[in-house]
Amino acid sequence: MAGRDLEVLRDLLAEDFIEHSPGNPSGRDAFMDFIVDSPVAGARLEIKRVIADDEYAVVHYRMVEAGDVRGKAVIDVWRLVDGRIVEHWDVVQPVPEADQLPHGMF
Repeated sequence: MAGRDLEVLRDLLAEDFIEHSPGNPSGRDAFMDFIVDSPVAGARLEIKRVIADDEYAVVHYRMVEAGDVRGKAVIDVWRLVDGRIVEHWDVVQPVPEADQLPHGMF
């Protein structure tokens, strides 16, 4: 479950953290208050790939919430400065039925 390590995220986020996802607040404390009660906190995350280049890290994973058989495909993009996360973007897409994915989602 993703929620077990949320306090680690608090240590990694810059105080003036900028969030680019619609509806998600910027600022470390506001973002942490938001994320604790968000679907990702209670979901199972299946990391498929991690890509890092210079100040950016990209994580591609399947997020499966309770009661959701297929889950969602998620890509998070994190920008880091001096070891702290300063910005975040994401793309979230429901995983469709298998017959709509001849080459798989991941």
